[in-house]
Order: sequence, then C-alpha cells, then structure tokens
Amino acid sequence: MKADTKITGRVLWASLIGSSIEWFDYFLYGTVAALVFNQLFFPAEDPAVGTMLAFASFALSFFIRPFGGIIFSHIGDKIGRKQTLVLTLSLMGGATVLMGLLPTYQAIGVAAPILMVTLRLVQGLGIGGEWGGAMLLAVEYAPPERRGFFGSVPQMGVTIGMLLATLALTVMSLLPDEDFLSWGWRVPFVLSAVLVFLGLWIRKGIDETPSFKKNQAEGKVVAVPLLETLKNHKKEVLVAVGAKFAETAPFYIMSTFIVFYATGKLAFDRTEVLNAVTVATVVTTLLIPVMGALSDKIGRKTVYVGGTLLMIAYAFPYFWLLEAQTFPMLMLATVVGLGVIWAPTTAVLGTMFSEIFKSNVRYTGISLGYQIGAALAGGTAPLVATFLLREFDSYVPIAAYIVFTGIVSLSAVWAVREYSGKGLDDE
Repeated sequence: MKADTKITGRVLWASLIGSSIEWFDYFLYGTVAALVFNQLFFPAEDPAVGTMLAFASFALSFFIRPFGGIIFSHIGDKIGRKQTLVLTLSLMGGATVLMGLLPTYQAIGVAAPILMVTLRLVQGLGIGGEWGGAMLLAVEYAPPERRGFFGSVPQMGVTIGMLLATLALTVMSLLPDEDFLSWGWRVPFVLSAVLVFLGLWIRKGIDETPSFKKNQAEGKVVAVPLLETLKNHKKEVLVAVGAKFAETAPFYIMSTFIVFYATGKLAFDRTEVLNAVTVATVVTTLLIPVMGALSDKIGRKTVYVGGTLLMIAYAFPYFWLLEAQTFPMLMLATVVGLGVIWAPTTAVLGTMFSEIFKSNVRYTGISLGYQIGAALAGGTAPLVATFLLREFDSYVPIAAYIVFTGIVSLSAVWAVREYSGKGLDDE
C-alpha cells in the first residue's frame, strides 16, 4: 500500500508540474497578445484592429489543437501515455523559446507575424496532445473513490501555468514601458527553457498507466483509435465538445479579453488588471482540488451543472462590477468569476470526459472533445468579445454570449450518466 501511495504521489506531481509548464508557455502568448503583439507584430492604424489581429492569431492555435490531439492521442492510445507527454512538452518548450527570440515587424516586416503565427500553431499542436495525456496519467492511476480529486490535479496545471505567466509579466511590467516593449516581454519566453528541462526530468521517472498496460496485455489496443472513436463514440465526443463551452469561453473572457477591455475601454492600469487576474488565479487554483474532491461525494455532473448555472447567473453582474471602474470592484468581479464560479466546472471536466470513453480510445476521445470545444468556444472568445465590443460599444452582447455558452453546455451534459465511485474500466 505504501508503494502504491508513493507511485500515485509521483504520478500526480508529474501530471501537475508538466501540465503547469505547458500551460505557462501557452498563456504567455495570450497575455502578451493583449499588451505587446498588437504593437510589435500586428500593427494597424486602428488599435482595436491590431488587437483583433493579435487575438485572431491567439484563436488560430485553438483550431490546430484538435489536430495535435489527433496526432498525439494516436500515439498515446497505441504506444503509451508517457512517450506522448515527453514529445508534447519538448514541442511546446521549443516553440516558446523561439517566440522570445523572434524579430519584430519593424525589423523584418511581414515575416514577423508569419513566423509568430507559425510558432503559435506549433504550440497548438503540443498543447492539443498534452492535456489528454496529463489527465489520463492522473485519472487512470486514481482509486475509484478519489478519481474526481485526482482528475482535478492536472486541471490545476492550467491555472498554475496561467499564474506563472501572469506573475512573470507582472514583474516585467515594472520596467519602463519602452524597456518592456523592447526586451522585457521576451524574458519569460526564453527562461521557459529551464522549466521544460525540469518537466522532462520529472516525467522520465514515471511508468505507463494501469489502463494502458491492461489494454496491451488483453490485446485491446486498436489499430486506428481515431476511426474507432468516430465509429463508436460519436455521441460521447459531441457531449465533450458541448460541455467544454461553458468552461472555456468565460475563462478566456475573464482572463485574456479583460486585459484589453479594462485597460482600453475602462482605463484601468495594466498592472491593476494583471494583479486582479493573479489573485483570482490563486483562488481558483486552491478551489479546483476542493471541487474535485466534492465531486467524489456528490457526483461529477452535480458539481459541473452547479458551476455552469452560477456562471450563467453571473454573466451580467460581472460587467456591472467592472463598469464601476474602481480597483476594488475590478478585483471583486475577477475573483468571483474567474476565482470562484469557474472552479467547479473546470475541476470535474477532465474526469467526466475520461469516464465516458473506453480505455482503448480514451486518449483520442477526450482530446477530440476537449480540443474541438476549446477551438469553437475558447480561442475565439477574446476575438468574438472584441468584435462585439467594437460593433455595439457595449458589454451586453458579451454577457449574452457567456449565457449562450452555458446553455449549450447544459444541453450537452443533460444525458450524461454518473460514474463516480465506479471502476474506470468496468464494462
């Protein structure tokens, strides 16, 4: 029992740290896109157009993520979870470091945005395969009665990565604006190489998951996991796609779009906005494992639906608080939305997805659902919000969009069965 506890502890750390590093790399781009890239890589006469171009490049990677999910989940379901995670981490790290070294539009012209978008697409491929592997590493090692908690741990990597990215840029933002624009923003990108080597070293010491070993031993590894998934698990993929909407759209509006909205439309200071997002990210990181453990007691679906209903109810009050244009209200709006209300949906999402797919296509199934949902509702959210703001000069359509994503997700999970407490690979 002690040995098992030691193994599962190591697996959880490998899942958490690797996931945190991957998302740190990924979120660096999202935050910097709102502050720097619209000036250095996507310049335009209208600042809103420049920002939309930067957010468009942000959104583009989300549409490549399903392809990354297909490529790496094929490897994960055929060869193993561990080898896939080494590949995805290496791919993400290399692209991020190169971003930090890239010349600007002023230096090399149109080649700059082309190269930046190319590297962003490489990041998209990497994160497309990373999430599913990190999730299954935790979930497939978890005891049945604690699977919700275990599945929430890699989800903490999302917010820890975002927290590290925000903190790094907050520190660099203390530089004079001229220094921040010329070289300060590059430092976190280049230094991410150190974190990548750390992640690779930690993941080197883990073994394949019990579910994958069982598939190998019983000869259940399928030849083409994608075809098997599309043939026999179409409904489950659609459920996962829809369930992702309410988790991902509000997240990117409250963490990425808010940087542009609060500093441009509402005239908040950049540091104030980053500080609010940082505090909210700390709160949600602490709440995610609590919500995961709660789902082991009352069920995944109950926790998820509760969080989604709260997000729908909060969509308009979120903007009412921002419109007060005071720092305490900005902090309150962000902490309540991103810190508290978002936590239950994201905490149980990965576990809920894992429980509805069979083990021999589980990597492929959860990756397809998660990444297609992220592409449709996540990567596009800052772009859609910026467009709606520019067209209507009001927060009302943006709040309505948050409500819409919640309705989509509630419809998707309506018929999902509850699997908490049951064996993951039980027939």
